[in-house]
Formats: sequence, structure tokens, C-alpha cells
Amino acid sequence: MNLSQQLTETASTYPEKQAYIYQDEAVLYKELDQKVSAFAANLMAEGINKNDHVALILGNSPEFLIAYYGVLRAGAVVIPINPIYTPDEIGYLLHNGDVKAIVTLEQGLPLVEKMADQLQNIVLVVYTGKGEEKSVSNIKMKPFSLMGEDQSESLQQVKINDDDLAVILYTSGTTGKPKGAMLTHKNLFSNASDTGSYLQISSGDVVITALPMFHVFCMTVSMNAPLTSGGTLLILPKFSPQEVFRVAEKYKATIFAGVPTMYNFLYQYPEGRAEYFQHIRLCISGGSSLPVALLHRFEEKFQVRISEGYGLSEASPVTCFNPLESSTKSRFDWQEHHEC
Repeated sequence: MNLSQQLTETASTYPEKQAYIYQDEAVLYKELDQKVSAFAANLMAEGINKNDHVALILGNSPEFLIAYYGVLRAGAVVIPINPIYTPDEIGYLLHNGDVKAIVTLEQGLPLVEKMADQLQNIVLVVYTGKGEEKSVSNIKMKPFSLMGEDQSESLQQVKINDDDLAVILYTSGTTGKPKGAMLTHKNLFSNASDTGSYLQISSGDVVITALPMFHVFCMTVSMNAPLTSGGTLLILPKFSPQEVFRVAEKYKATIFAGVPTMYNFLYQYPEGRAEYFQHIRLCISGGSSLPVALLHRFEEKFQVRISEGYGLSEASPVTCFNPLESSTKSRFDWQEHHEC
């Protein structure tokens, strides 16, 4: 089993259930699975084959989700890249990652066109929007909207093995340039499945996806794990306390995942009230240690539970969580210090 196969199985089990909601528009699981298959078929029709590398230079959006699963379904390899990286940083990753195709924002086209002569390996650029096909230095530029056209005859069943490469995550070390962590289909599926099982994510969960989807924390905890369980994603283009509270209340969100800075912004937001999080059953924190005082103040203010986790890109990424049934950090120590 892999993520792509699991998505199809989930769509078969919950065809009419909402897979994600983006800017108040919902897409069902059967629709998402169809979009993913169409994207995969179009990639293959454009000459993107198994083991080819495809860079996703996108922010949080349905396009990221569809492209991510579409690339995996085609047997190709996903390389997520932060869209706000500098041209030099993006250029290095494209070259080092041996990228053959790019999926990017329409705003990123000028950069790609400027670098076209240097991108010898790239044959296809898919960009968000509804423009027209064109070519620049033998690179085909194709709008994302056309990647949804029926190409069922091109979607051949690609044999994907557990140990086949699925995603390359570039992570900065203590020295030198970013290095790619090579993750297999088994790495990603087992981590998403185990995370979902431990956090007891089910088809009844509604998960706020506010972390960057190109980052492995969001990729596993807020995207892959819920989708393997039939949950619904509330995809936010970017983090905003106002928007988090709005969608949490409107769609009765049950899970929120964030980094400590996000929790601080939510806590400090003047109009934040516990009633907005009344359906939240679990908050997850990672990326760095959550200050004890903030953890307890947040839990008290919003009447929710925060579980801290730890992971690293090379591990897909989750390695451990605090026990869900016991105290995360000593409440007595914090209370004694707070009362002094």
C-alpha cells in the first residue's frame, strides 16, 4: 500500500465525503481522486515517467495537493520547494534535484523563463491559472487547468514498489548547502498511517491545514495522515489567526497543528475566544519546543489539549509524541513558578 493507492481506497469508501475545503469551496473524495488521476495521466502524456523528478514550487492550495498525489500516482518523485526562496536557492535545488518538470505559481513564470537556458533537463512547466500553452527554449509551459483534461488512455497502471523513491525533501544542515532527504513510498505511507493511528484520526476529523504544505510537518500530520483516514482538510493559503478561528468555528474543526510561533499569535490575538475552538479535540505542536508557560496558558484559555511531537525530515518526519492521556509538561512546576 502507498499514499496514492490509499487515496483511491478512501475515495471508494467515502466517495461523497468532503476531502478538502479551500476558500469555502469543498471537493469530495471521489472528485479529488479523479483530479489526481487526470493530473497523473497528463504528466505521463507529456513524457514524465517513473522516477522522474518533479518540483512543486507552490504554497498551500488544491494545486499542491493534486500535483503531489498526481506525481506519486505517475510513479515520479516529488520535490517540494518553498515558493519564496530566492532565484539562486530555487536554481540550486532544481539543478541538484535533477528536476525534469516544475509545477509552480503563475507569478513564478518570469523566473522560469529567465532561467530557461540554464534548465537543460526541464521539459515541462505547469503553472496555476487558465492561460494558454506556450514554449520557451524547448520547455513546454502548460496551465494547471489543462492538466485536468481527460487523458485516461495515458494513465497506465504504474508498478510502484515500497522501496521506490517518492519524495526528496531538501533540509539545511549545519554546514554547506541544503541536502536532499530521500524518502520512499513505504517511508511516507507508514509514517502517515502510524501518525493517524496514534492521534486517532478518523473520517470524522476536520483538520486545519495552516502549516506550509511544502514542509514535511504539514505534509504528514496535516495532509497525508488525515487523507489516509478519510478526514477533511481545511486548507488555508497562509497562516492567519483570524482565518484559523473563522474556519475552526464555521466547519467545526477538530484538529489544529502548528509551530510555537503560531500558538503565540493565536494566544495573543485580541478577538480569540474559546468558543471558536469548542470542537477542537487535539492541538499538535512541533518544529521547536513549546514554552511551558505558553502551553498551559493556551490550554487554559481555549480549553484544548496540546500534544508536542518531535521528528526530522529524514524520518518522514514523525518519531514521537507526548502521551495523549497524560500531562505533557509538569503543571505543578509551572503553577508554582507562576504563583511566585
